[in-house]
Amino acid sequence: MNLTVSGHHLAVTPAIRSYVEGKFSRIKRHFDQVINVSVILTVDKLSQKAEVTCHVCGQDIFVESDDPDLYAAIDLLVDRLDRRIIKYKDRLQAHPHDALKHHPSSDEPPVV
Repeated sequence: MNLTVSGHHLAVTPAIRSYVEGKFSRIKRHFDQVINVSVILTVDKLSQKAEVTCHVCGQDIFVESDDPDLYAAIDLLVDRLDRRIIKYKDRLQAHPHDALKHHPSSDEPPVV
């Protein structure tokens, strides 16, 4: 998993970078097929914004969060991304369309 952390109107310190890396280890624990993760941290006047674009096989997942505290915004971002990754993983593992050969044929009576 490639993780890039960048900041707009914000200097990304080693403490912030290690905090983000520690939080995103949870994402890798749930789903290890993440290809690329790009985190952008932005500071507006009174709000801190964190957004992430996560590239997985065949799809890009985008999540953003706002909070007055940057660390709280990162926590909220990781929680939202974790839920989206779990939902994506469940969709991959679900097989709603079984082949017709696995269904009982209509001319055979059901076994009771």
